[in-house]
Amino acid sequence: MITSIRYVISKETNPYANLALEEYLLKKVGEQECILYLWQNEKTVVIGKNQNPWKEGKFTELEKDGGKLVRRLSGGGAVFHDLGNLNFTFLVHKENYNLEKQLEVILKAVNHLGIPAEKSGRNDITVDGRKFSGNAFYSDGIHNYHHGTILVHVDMRMLSHYLNVAKDKLVSKGVDSVRSRVVNLQEYRPDLDIDTMKVELIRAFGEVYGLQPELLSQDFINTDELQKSIEKFSSWKWIFGQKIEFSDIYERRFPRGNIELQFRVVAGVIKECAVYSDALHTEFIEQISTHLIGRPFTADAMEYALQKISVDENTKGIQEDILTLIREN
Repeated sequence: MITSIRYVISKETNPYANLALEEYLLKKVGEQECILYLWQNEKTVVIGKNQNPWKEGKFTELEKDGGKLVRRLSGGGAVFHDLGNLNFTFLVHKENYNLEKQLEVILKAVNHLGIPAEKSGRNDITVDGRKFSGNAFYSDGIHNYHHGTILVHVDMRMLSHYLNVAKDKLVSKGVDSVRSRVVNLQEYRPDLDIDTMKVELIRAFGEVYGLQPELLSQDFINTDELQKSIEKFSSWKWIFGQKIEFSDIYERRFPRGNIELQFRVVAGVIKECAVYSDALHTEFIEQISTHLIGRPFTADAMEYALQKISVDENTKGIQEDILTLIREN
């Protein structure tokens, strides 16, 4: 049961520092506490935990323009951040995780502004069918977080410029461009700014939880621990991982997300395997390569190996998608 709610507003616009603080708060949140973390990144493409960075954005051009590419802990797809976007994160212990309640905070805050927002699909919040907030989720087994974006006055030209959104993804959503899918809240409330959005979120946070939000002093932060996390999020290994010289590749978009399997096969045996996906359940995706490496490169052998991964009602569909992909190839 939540008995205390606190909030943190980051003064940073560096994505590595902001994601590091998010991870730090995740580890430190109290057992009966919910923390609301508000933060902004300047000119950044953020990819999901299991996405292929070589495909998701024009990161070389982004870097030349002074922007940054970063990989977050949660699953889901790539997003563009600039200072017209406000990010939020709800951090709690697993037993107090309540997605509906957390989404209610966002909806109530936007509704307070006279904007008719509503929940749509697996992880979007929309106005008139256009998305202004995408959401993603992470758990380390003890602590959970739910984070997302709020587009207030993002530069839509840059959003569509830096992101490589697959045409089949756009077709599946019935639209023909990135920009046609999303909307800035300023279109509905021209005087809206980031500071006003922060105030409304903190107000709604208190209303939904029935408690008084308290500002969390950042004096409690262990700077050495935080710096190690910053170094991780900014490292080449974390962002790009190991790029294998693959001999075979299977890829297809399913309703639950895109799946790409890369293999290096020697003498009929899988020696290396990389798995990329914008599906939300990162823990399941991360087990796939471990189960496939060392197996014969045949559909039967791979299917047998993957069926040994434990699934639940949330991950069973992803397992079925991957098995379908393997059988089709």
